[in-house]
Amino acid sequence: MLPFALGETVEVLVEVPRFSFVKRRPNGDVHFVSPIPTLYNYGSVVGTLAPDGDPLDALLIGPRAPVGTRLRSRLQAVVDFVDHSLPDPKLVLAPAPLNRAARWQLEAFFRVYARAKLILDPGPGHTRYNGLILR
Repeated sequence: MLPFALGETVEVLVEVPRFSFVKRRPNGDVHFVSPIPTLYNYGSVVGTLAPDGDPLDALLIGPRAPVGTRLRSRLQAVVDFVDHSLPDPKLVLAPAPLNRAARWQLEAFFRVYARAKLILDPGPGHTRYNGLILR
């Protein structure tokens, strides 16, 4: 169960600016180098804890933001993702509801991302994208 409801405003700390290839852990260590750039500002919700032990992941649709920026936006969807057999949901934040193109882009990105993680970040268990939760 997520601590936020769709439509709620959430504050996120940006850890990976839009168009970056390197995903870092909250402490700054390199976690993963992607073969494709992230299409979103990627970060975490400070003060939360996901099943993998890290803060809850979040991505912000919008212009590129520098590392360390705190941004607030509305929760529009959740990416249902499993990483090394642990639930790893990702909050999708945007100022307005996601249109068809934005949903398609998210789905395409996470299908490729899941496959890339299997190869570039091997570990125990399975990694997969299960879909986008909009309601």
